[in-house]
Amino acid sequence: MSDRPERIALVTGGSRGIGRAVSERLARDGFTIWLNYRGNEEAAASAAAAVEETGAACRPMRFDVADRESVRSTLGPAIEALDPEAARLDVLVNNAGITRDGIIAWMKDEDWTDVVETNLSGTFWVTRLVVGRMLKQRSGRIVNMTSVAGRTGNQGQTNYSATKSGIIGFTRSLAREVARFGVTANAVAPGFIESDMTKDMPASEIRKAIPMRRLGRPDEVASVVSFLCSENATYLTGSVIDVNGGLY
Repeated sequence: MSDRPERIALVTGGSRGIGRAVSERLARDGFTIWLNYRGNEEAAASAAAAVEETGAACRPMRFDVADRESVRSTLGPAIEALDPEAARLDVLVNNAGITRDGIIAWMKDEDWTDVVETNLSGTFWVTRLVVGRMLKQRSGRIVNMTSVAGRTGNQGQTNYSATKSGIIGFTRSLAREVARFGVTANAVAPGFIESDMTKDMPASEIRKAIPMRRLGRPDEVASVVSFLCSENATYLTGSVIDVNGGLY
C-alpha cells in the first residue's frame, strides 16, 4: 500500500460535456474525483459510473455554485473533514457555467444575473473555500474554464462574454496572490466544442469560421486541463490556454 495521501480533484459542473470529460481524464491520471452537479441526478450518476470505471473513486456532490450558502454548507464540511495526512485537495476545476443568450436591448434582468452569479460569482464562492486548504498544504492546481467569447466577445452574449472575460482577470490576479504558496492558477479558453451548449447552433456555419473546419471534442479540452494539473506544468501560472482550432 502506498503511503502517499489520496489526491482529490474537485470538478464543478462535472456531470456533462467538458466537465464530464475532465472528470474522467483526471480520474485516469490518478485523482479521486469530487464531482459537482446542480440537479440532474441521472447525468451525475452516469458520470460517476464512468469515473469509477477507470478504477478511481468518485464522490458526487450536489450544490449550486451560484448559491453561496449551498456551496458553504455542502463543500465546506467536506473540506474540513479531510485528514491532511491521508488526503489532499490538490485540484480545483471551475467548469460550471450557463448561457442565457439575447440581444442586450431585450435581455431580461434574470438572464444577466443568473449568468453572472453562476459563471463568475460561482467561481469565486468555490475558489475561496478551496484555496484556503491549498494554502495550508502549500500546493494545489486551480484551472478556471473561460471561453473564446471572453477573448473576442460575441453578439448576443454580453452577459456570458462579460463573465468569461472576468474569469480571465480573476485567474491572473489569483495566480499572483497564491504563487509563493505553491499554488498555480490558470485558465482554459475553449472555442466551439461538441456539447449541450453548442448542439442547437448551426454547426455548418460555425465550421466555416474555424480554421480547422470542425468543432472540438470535450476530451481535447480535458487533455489540456490534465497537463495543467500535472508535474509538467509546475512553472506555469497566470496563463490562458486557447483550445479553439485556430478561431482565435
